Amino acid sequence: MESDKGMVLPGDFLGTSEEYILGNGVYDEEGNLYALHMGDVNISDKRVISILPKVETPPTIKEGDVVIAQVGDIKDTVAIVNIACVKGHETREIAMPTQGVIHISNVRSGYVKELRQEFGYLDIVKAKVVDAKALRLSTEGNDLGVVRAICAKCKGSLKRKGETLSCDKCDRIETRNLSDDYGKGVE
Repeated sequence: MESDKGMVLPGDFLGTSEEYILGNGVYDEEGNLYALHMGDVNISDKRVISILPKVETPPTIKEGDVVIAQVGDIKDTVAIVNIACVKGHETREIAMPTQGVIHISNVRSGYVKELRQEFGYLDIVKAKVVDAKALRLSTEGNDLGVVRAICAKCKGSLKRKGETLSCDKCDRIETRNLSDDYGKGVE
């Protein structure tokens, strides 16, 4: 198949492993090469066949990815979070289950006595994936942690005042494991 053949769909036959070297977006099934996703066929000078995607494929979460998530529940030793997106792919939904956990041992370096002092219900957190299969996350590091929080008493927005958070509505003071970019949006 030549590169001017245009667009292919997932599962379209492209050629054989005797003709081409396997490239991105192509899979080999018993020596036959097929398109993995929709896109244009590209064959390099060295006979590497690949598919240039027409649309951005949904991201899959990998170890080392940074994700944005919302705290859905807090237990004694884990915070259960709903993952909204992978950093760098904010416009696409994730292509897998989106509930992850932050174990108390992965909140920050050092001892954490009470998980409820590190996170609050409905907080938005930035976390790194440490185990993609179990969706275990970590907020260790200055650039990770809570990026937006609401008051546990009145549900107002919390403003950063040094290392604590303050509610303008009810004057409540709360603590969290804050990211360096708390209050700056999810960028």
